[in-house]
Amino acid sequence: MTENRRSLVFLSAADVRAALPMREAVDAMKSAFAALSSGDAVLPLRSRIAAARQKGSLLIMPCSVPSRGLLGLKAVTVYDGNAALGLPRIQALVILLNGDDGSPLAVLDGASLTAIRTGAASGAATDLLARRDASTAAILGAGVQGRTQLEAVCAVRAIREAWVFDIDSHAAEVYAHEMRASTGVAVKAAPSAASAVRSADIICTATSASSPVFADADLKAGVHINAVGSYRPDVQEVPAETVLRARVVVDHRESALSEAGDILVPIRQGRCSPECIAAELGEIAGGRRPGRCADDEITFFKSVGVAIQDLAAAAAALDNARKLGLGTTIPL
Repeated sequence: MTENRRSLVFLSAADVRAALPMREAVDAMKSAFAALSSGDAVLPLRSRIAAARQKGSLLIMPCSVPSRGLLGLKAVTVYDGNAALGLPRIQALVILLNGDDGSPLAVLDGASLTAIRTGAASGAATDLLARRDASTAAILGAGVQGRTQLEAVCAVRAIREAWVFDIDSHAAEVYAHEMRASTGVAVKAAPSAASAVRSADIICTATSASSPVFADADLKAGVHINAVGSYRPDVQEVPAETVLRARVVVDHRESALSEAGDILVPIRQGRCSPECIAAELGEIAGGRRPGRCADDEITFFKSVGVAIQDLAAAAAALDNARKLGLGTTIPL
């Protein structure tokens, strides 16, 4: 009997970033969300295990896309106190497998992949929902996620000016300096969230806040909002007043109604119902639901992050890595 020689590819953070340009990642997210909304994916809800002693969480996110013959699994840890240890708040690994025979294909650094695919989801939402003439952006949260949010927005709209606000003013200044250099956009640190959002056509919230990070009264007509920081049912980044008057679009209804505090809090308060969700992003990407309906409409994309994003991003990164000769092949 001849033994099958099996191997997998390991892609480091640097490999993932080189193999997954933002514009390609945005396109991959549109296709992934369309597949999810059309039923072409098996997507259990995310499992969460608390590590109370260390005040962290382990999240397990599996997914299958039978039509592509792929299985994926992400294990991600979230430890809010890691900054004091010199460690990232979010750390992860993504495993990609052959869905036909179960063979491992690749293991990827999941933190870099998560940052890119989360930004790319907002890029996809911005492309489908924001005004075509949108040219100013506000980023609330100057961390890793905030960087890919701006990168993705710039990939789909001609952004001329961007403001960043963070409760750590030094972090905001560093962000502004770095993102000016990488995007060519006039990025400035804002003294307050209000000053950041007042003139913004596009707002991205990427914080670990437990209560709203801007006031509804500070929004301009026709603004588009991407909210990606909150993934727990008891925390909010976006005011309930904004949710009530916006066209609400989510990445996945079932996940949003299980985890998205931005939507669940006003529902529990009796101020709205699950029907406040107008569409999944994949329904809009697939042409089954309309996106923006008027220039002065406020659109709100709430993403809790779902496993099909990781699978689609990992598959795209692996394809490109093979073409570019990136990664380390490990025999099994």
